[in-house]
Amino acid sequence: MTFPTATSDSPVQQADAWLTRRGWILDVSLAVLAFLLLGGFSFVTLGTSVEGGAAGLVTTWLASLGMPAALAVRRRFPVASAVAVNALALLHWLLGPPLLPIDLLIYVSVYSTAVHGPRWARRASLSSALLGSGLVALQEAAVWGSFSDRAIGVVFLFIAMAAPVVVAWALGLLRRSTRARWESLRERAARLEYERDQQAVIAAGAERARIAREMHDVVAHSLSIIVAQADGGRYAARTDPDLAVGALETIADTARGALADTRRILGVLRGDAAADTAPQPGLASLDDLVRTVRESGLGVEVVTWGERLPLTPAADLAVYRVCQESLTNVLKHAGTPGVVHARVDVAWHPGALVVQIDDDGRGAAAGDDGAGNGILGMRERIALFSGSLESGPRPGGGWRVKATLPTSAIVAGTMGRW
Repeated sequence: MTFPTATSDSPVQQADAWLTRRGWILDVSLAVLAFLLLGGFSFVTLGTSVEGGAAGLVTTWLASLGMPAALAVRRRFPVASAVAVNALALLHWLLGPPLLPIDLLIYVSVYSTAVHGPRWARRASLSSALLGSGLVALQEAAVWGSFSDRAIGVVFLFIAMAAPVVVAWALGLLRRSTRARWESLRERAARLEYERDQQAVIAAGAERARIAREMHDVVAHSLSIIVAQADGGRYAARTDPDLAVGALETIADTARGALADTRRILGVLRGDAAADTAPQPGLASLDDLVRTVRESGLGVEVVTWGERLPLTPAADLAVYRVCQESLTNVLKHAGTPGVVHARVDVAWHPGALVVQIDDDGRGAAAGDDGAGNGILGMRERIALFSGSLESGPRPGGGWRVKATLPTSAIVAGTMGRW
């Protein structure tokens, strides 16, 4: 997975990133300078060297051209660059001058391999540079006087030439680890930024789903009652005008309540400080819900079992919405309200709260246009509390909705232990 690039790097890191992106310009510039300066000094050395001649001229030319050229590709091809530098140094040591100013690029090669090359190449580059230092020290000290002078000279020359090799190698490793650490921090910052954006998207989606459930529960329930009252009022108007007036009053009250709830939800969404933020309904409002449904002609019975425990506001609202949506579905699908009956059981068990809504209506024979979201919304609400919801025809006819919620997830004061 690709993450966006972090933009909070320090000035040093930004400069390093700039040089990394345009490193070839720096490498080509260094290669040109190395050829002009060190290559020129190498030809001056050749002119005063006893090893001059055709072989010395050819190998000096090869080293003066090839080693800077290898330096120009040290980032892209670190292994090939190191092999070329060491091979040319060995060639002119065997056939021409044993030591040239252009050989200073060996230190650059060791550094570059330590920064850009794999582990085996880093070790091989260090070993070859140390070996070359030893060979040159042996050759230069071979013409010294006594054996002890030659031994001291070998040690002195080896240390003098090997010390910069070790320093270049150590600096390369330091540079490599610094780049790796910066890259790790940059990737971590990018990952955190990406995860923050993803969490914002998920939170926005969850909030949209919650708002959709609230709007569905408010509008669908109110409209179902309005439809039921309008149907009843239409028939009552022919025989009993007083009943028709009562139905119209119920329609008006229900519509006003739905409008108030809708305005409250929209006010919260707009961030309106003056919006009504009264507590959401819960089990304490179940009697009002049942009374409203009864006014629509549906016979509803409520039975409570066990010792009632205090619920968290979110759980209390979820239980209320399950009862509201279930009774709304009874009004919409079960059959004629005056004929169909419903029963709401609220059972408090030692480890769970079970809410069951049964009706004796059409059951599986009830029509369904497939456009509703009520069952899905109820399942989503109950799933938030690790509960389960069953919905389907019940034995003997009718429909059953059964929600089971663990008390450890819904009872106030136990959320910390959940």
